[in-house]
Amino acid sequence: MEPAYYDEQQSEIMKPTLIIQYPSGLGALSRGTRRQFLRRSGLALAGTAAFPYLGRVLGANDIINVACIGVGGKGDSDSDHVAQCGGNIVAICDVDDGTLQRKAKQFPQAKKYQDFRKLLEEVHGSIDAVTVSTPDHCHAIAAAMAMRLGKHVYCQKPLTQTVFEARELRRLAKEKNLATQMGNQGSAGSGLRRAVEVVQAGVIGQVHELHVWSNRPIWPQGIDRPEGEDPVPAGLDWDQWIGPAPMRPYKKGVYHPFAWRGWMDFGTGALGDMACHTVNMPFRALRLGYPNVVECEETSELHAETYPKTSRIRYEFPEREGLVPLKFWWYDGNPGDNSVKPLRPNAEVTKEIVEMDGHLPGSGCLLVGEKGKLFSPDDYGSSFYLMVGDEKEYKSGKNHEAAKAVAQTVPRNEGQGGDDERQKQEWFRMIRDRSARAYSNFDIAAYLTEIILLGCIGMRVGVGRRMDWDGPRMKSTNIAEAAHFVRRRNRKGWKEA
Repeated sequence: MEPAYYDEQQSEIMKPTLIIQYPSGLGALSRGTRRQFLRRSGLALAGTAAFPYLGRVLGANDIINVACIGVGGKGDSDSDHVAQCGGNIVAICDVDDGTLQRKAKQFPQAKKYQDFRKLLEEVHGSIDAVTVSTPDHCHAIAAAMAMRLGKHVYCQKPLTQTVFEARELRRLAKEKNLATQMGNQGSAGSGLRRAVEVVQAGVIGQVHELHVWSNRPIWPQGIDRPEGEDPVPAGLDWDQWIGPAPMRPYKKGVYHPFAWRGWMDFGTGALGDMACHTVNMPFRALRLGYPNVVECEETSELHAETYPKTSRIRYEFPEREGLVPLKFWWYDGNPGDNSVKPLRPNAEVTKEIVEMDGHLPGSGCLLVGEKGKLFSPDDYGSSFYLMVGDEKEYKSGKNHEAAKAVAQTVPRNEGQGGDDERQKQEWFRMIRDRSARAYSNFDIAAYLTEIILLGCIGMRVGVGRRMDWDGPRMKSTNIAEAAHFVRRRNRKGWKEA
């Protein structure tokens, strides 16, 4: 089902009524095209009936009982933050028993599992919420299983590994009326929210170009599968780690615990890993909606099972909600990798950035508008710089005169601690009060993830192949084989999200 329209200023999902609110990117459709879309999506005459919430109704002072799926790496801090928010850790799960036992020392009262399916089957009656901090390929299955049981979910980015999974998690969150949040912690920052306000206020005018680049990958990719097999370490459940992906032999240091991100069966490469951060602000500010064209323009050497070491991908977005058509280029590649020259925006586009810093930062986001430019120099959008009119250099967005008059329209997250902790606090507030929308709830986070994953599909169909895209139908209208990458066929014993 096509997602509901997300109102950035009210931070609210607008429910479909007889006065239909159209999804972002559909503002320019004709009435006939809209009617066709609504018939396909099932939104027409959907009414305002609310779906029942299946979980325990929580008061302001009630303890939130949580199960943590994946407690190593990012899952280590995610579970810590949940406890800091006052959550009661009822159960923990990790496929690596060593990781599990280390975390159990911190939460000795928690039940321990290596299979999240068994955890959810056994303790679902004792929990209110779940965190999911596994490798990408298990995000959607774990989150969807928990949501069907009526559990609120905090899931690490990227929310899913496939476009279909993103659409399904979005549907479930709305159907079950659940509190959800994706772990792109920059969403909690006031800097990102202020940049959204400044762009939407028209300070740099209509934006027609977007350039985003990343210094990832910092893990191996652009490689082939190694031959042979190594003994599986004691305590590692390799079958559970593989999960829904096709089974393959264990190789030491090649997949577990961190090197999985570049493998197509398990991760989403540099694009999937980092764009949920770096594209987050412009996605919101520019109301990007669905692209109608995606093309992988250039990469380093392509390999059958891993994403390339560097890539440049172009998205084209049509006119939407009064905004002009826009082209968005994504670039990745590690400047520290001597085997490849990372692809980046051309020097003319970024010359003022280089003049300001003396070099082009490893990561960045640049919006080019008819009246100026906005540049954010970090992964999370926590700060930004403006160059407006005939100015020749960037000035901090905090002090720029053109930004000072822009009113605050996006609610701020006033919690304690860093962005990562405050993002969990915001999720907890939504659990207790569903009108207190978490800023990266699945209605918008799944939409962002879905668009990002189209770039992964673009790489897999091949360099230089312009892919025309029908967003509502999740389908390329000119490249049939793209359908193979929209939805995964899971290994036997692993249900689809």
